[in-house]
Amino acid sequence: MNTNNHQPTPYLLFNGNCAEAMDFYAQALGGKIVMKMSLADIPGGYFTGPEAEARMCHVRVELPGGGHLYGGDIQMGRPDIDLSPVHVAINFATADEGEAAFKALAEGGEVEMDYSPNFWAEKFGMLKDKFGVSWMVNGNLQDV
Repeated sequence: MNTNNHQPTPYLLFNGNCAEAMDFYAQALGGKIVMKMSLADIPGGYFTGPEAEARMCHVRVELPGGGHLYGGDIQMGRPDIDLSPVHVAINFATADEGEAAFKALAEGGEVEMDYSPNFWAEKFGMLKDKFGVSWMVNGNLQDV
């Protein structure tokens, strides 16, 4: 894995449902999970038991075109984290590819702006998925 490309990579935090969310994103975005490590897998035995086995320390999804999406669960006993001011922007080469991802991500979530023509992309839409993560989906970016 090349880690020297200086590309920002979203790292999403969850409260116990990271594995489910990252499986969903891999399927919705046509990617694959290339690493999945639970808290119980951390060397040194710091976290043990069923809850540590269920909570993810780190999950990495490899996306088509070489991008990645990372995720993990917050540590046990920590309060929820408010992700409402953060949106994950994702670009697709064509409006059709973007629309397929938009529909998949919106399943069980809430569409905030329909996927429709826009001045900076052939199509653009915003949604909050069923895990509470906000997405901005661009299909075929335009030079403006």
